[in-house]
Amino acid sequence: MAALTPRAEQLLKALIERYIIDGEPVGSRTLSRQSGLELSPATVRNVMADLEDLGLIRSPHTSAGRVPTALGYRVFVDTLLKVRPLDLAEIQRLGVELVYEGSPQQLLESASNLLSQLTRLAGIVMVPRQRQAAFRQIEFLTLSHDRVLVILITDDGRVDNRVISPDKRYSPADLVEAANYFNGAFGGRTLEDVKQALLAEMQRDSDAMQRAMSTAMDMARRAFAAGEDQDEDDLVVRGESNLLKIPELGDIEKLRNLFDAFTTKRDLLHLLDQSMRAAGMQVFIGGESGYQSLEACSVVTAPYHVDGKLVGTLGVVGPTRMAYEQVIPIVDVTARLLGSALSGEHRIVQERS
Repeated sequence: MAALTPRAEQLLKALIERYIIDGEPVGSRTLSRQSGLELSPATVRNVMADLEDLGLIRSPHTSAGRVPTALGYRVFVDTLLKVRPLDLAEIQRLGVELVYEGSPQQLLESASNLLSQLTRLAGIVMVPRQRQAAFRQIEFLTLSHDRVLVILITDDGRVDNRVISPDKRYSPADLVEAANYFNGAFGGRTLEDVKQALLAEMQRDSDAMQRAMSTAMDMARRAFAAGEDQDEDDLVVRGESNLLKIPELGDIEKLRNLFDAFTTKRDLLHLLDQSMRAAGMQVFIGGESGYQSLEACSVVTAPYHVDGKLVGTLGVVGPTRMAYEQVIPIVDVTARLLGSALSGEHRIVQERS
């Protein structure tokens, strides 16, 4: 795309800012008054025609005014937006909402609620990815003749309970021996390393293994496989109902697709995973997300860290007509505060253990 002239940039910025506030197509007379440029409505119309030719704005069928396109929002966010950082008092006020009081889950829910309340959009928070955590302890407990409860504990204090169905029966003594072996062999390694080790052990002749090793590997493989199906528990979503009040999302088909995304969580999790691999904050506008369910939306995300390690992503889902200059710093600060709170909780867990 050709570079915009300063005049075109200022008019595009003014048009988008006015549309974000009003939600109504912006006409040339309105722009000539509010752009800060001494231009006649006719000159403004000519510049708007150029912007339309570039695909940055469009004219709805029912109005002579113009509205931004997804590409127009992209140019606005990348080159024209002036984001005002939150001041210290605002950050401290938000920090009060994210203080460790009970569990990591409580902090994640508080962060999602906070994002939703401050932006009046939907707040989403990815549960810290276990592959970033280190394995601390595993326990196997018999529930019935064909079901075993697996308790998996990581060094960040997270406890996962999974029920598996082994192919054969194990005595309580077998399970204790297997757990002791596994804890000794893998304690302190990252969960991703443990998974890779389990895959490698599958290539070995199980008959050559010691009994405890064979039992431990069998049970652990089943437990980790069971954990792969828990995506629905890996995302905290709050404030979906806020989106019902937004006219642009009022179309029944758009709402159905969007709420399907909130219900299944798969697309949102994949998008947050993608954000996690990128550096810093990300803004996905419309179809940039790659998911049909989010085509009418923008998603603003930021990573959060625990003790310096990247463990997850959080963000906000809303219409493309969102107040980016307000939403971006809120998402950024919430990510920093959540990471700080979880790091403090992590230290509390370590001190208690």
